[in-house]
Amino acid sequence: MILLFAISIFVILITSWLLQYYKYEKFLGKFKGPRPLPLFGNTLQFGKTTDLLRILLDNRKKYGDIYKLYIGFSPPFVVISNVKFLEYLLGSTKILEKSVEYKFLYRWLGTGLLTSRSLKWKKHRKILTPAFHFQILEQFVDVFDHYGNILVKKLEQEVGKKSVDVYPYVTLCSLDIICATSMGTKVHAQDDSESKYVFSVKEMSRIIMDRGFSALKRFDSLYYFSKDYQKETQVLKILHGYTNSVIRSRKQEIIKENRQNDDLPPDEDDIGRKKRKTFLDLLLQYTKDGQSMTDAEIREEVDTFMFEGHDTTSAAVAFALYSFAKNPDVQRKAVEELRSIFGDDKDRPSTHRELQEMKYLEMVIKETLRLYPSVPFYARNVHEDIEYDGGIIPKDTTLTIFAYGLHRDPETFPDPERFDPERFTQEKQAGRSPYAYLPFSAGPRNCIGQKFAMLEMKSLLAKVLRNYELLEVPEHKIVLASETILKSATGMHVQLKKRNL
Repeated sequence: MILLFAISIFVILITSWLLQYYKYEKFLGKFKGPRPLPLFGNTLQFGKTTDLLRILLDNRKKYGDIYKLYIGFSPPFVVISNVKFLEYLLGSTKILEKSVEYKFLYRWLGTGLLTSRSLKWKKHRKILTPAFHFQILEQFVDVFDHYGNILVKKLEQEVGKKSVDVYPYVTLCSLDIICATSMGTKVHAQDDSESKYVFSVKEMSRIIMDRGFSALKRFDSLYYFSKDYQKETQVLKILHGYTNSVIRSRKQEIIKENRQNDDLPPDEDDIGRKKRKTFLDLLLQYTKDGQSMTDAEIREEVDTFMFEGHDTTSAAVAFALYSFAKNPDVQRKAVEELRSIFGDDKDRPSTHRELQEMKYLEMVIKETLRLYPSVPFYARNVHEDIEYDGGIIPKDTTLTIFAYGLHRDPETFPDPERFDPERFTQEKQAGRSPYAYLPFSAGPRNCIGQKFAMLEMKSLLAKVLRNYELLEVPEHKIVLASETILKSATGMHVQLKKRNL
């Protein structure tokens, strides 16, 4: 009897899977892809996060720059690194919904700017855009410099050693910066080398990526019985506790500032300068028609910016430092540019104008993000049937933007594995589609903080290069791991030597 019941359930599941498969194949049959297995789809093709990008890139070589995957019972994924399709997709004002996989972030980030549906996203994007005006960003340059100085001092203890993993140092520095600039509070992360917050972000990133490629953990009812669910519950207490403390701290500071400056205009300091408005200040002070943002909405956006504002930037800076060590000629050119700006002065703070003048360093950062995009792929959901190229993409299909594969297209970037900042001269950029290079996405739902990130990366890299020569560790090899943010499972090791400018 039990055996008969089990066989019946199995037959029902197989039938259900096949019906869904043929429903989508009627429209997506023109796209190639690896052959799926009933029930599992292509999930057995994927294993560790360190294998993921290699497998996706191998699929691209086999099946082309638009191919499909089936993951368990989920609707199909169309994996896209085709410029024409990406221009259509990212330029659309209709295809704005993130894919269903972003629900795995809900317990952590709620429905903040990264994960929210289009109506809420439009509202909050409008609220937050003023926080990234260039006049606001200009005021943060001194903050970048302050925490960059702490980073340089922390790295000094590693000078002369055979090898140092720069990633943990940069991560803590970036966390200090995002809290100071966007939240208006000091957390002294660089003085806490065993940051529970940083560890928890890494653990959540791994869990989310594992769920995305698991036929079973994609279902909440099954995931709740897994060890990862127990781990997620533990790290969320740390993550939410951290951001709640940041919000409380800033609220108290605002009250204190208001008491001290009762006689001043609300937007001016004691010498008549316009006060710097942080991202968190905008959230706390926002009202419309008598309605303010709820505490839950504020925490969602703070959690989102704490994650996106420190983890993506720190990964890019660490990959850039590693790339400088691997490419001494590139490092020499970047140092020459810095010498033309600062002479032999290692300590003078960068101005906003000087950061803008670092054209070659910007090219290095862009090339770093080409080879090592902080977010190697991201996805949109088709919430209604859409027409494309004479065919139909059916409702609920997931459209995955495979930036890592796009950036390694040999037709757009010849000899794609070679590190060459000259790919980003003005002339060469003008000759490429803006959709051929997507480290910050593109179109209406692009990254709101990309200008902030570029200034921060320039400031930190310039600070380190002015003080240290970066040397390769020959035996060290990075192993790329896609855990929502691209990282190296083996760290990013270099040697540090005091620089004589």
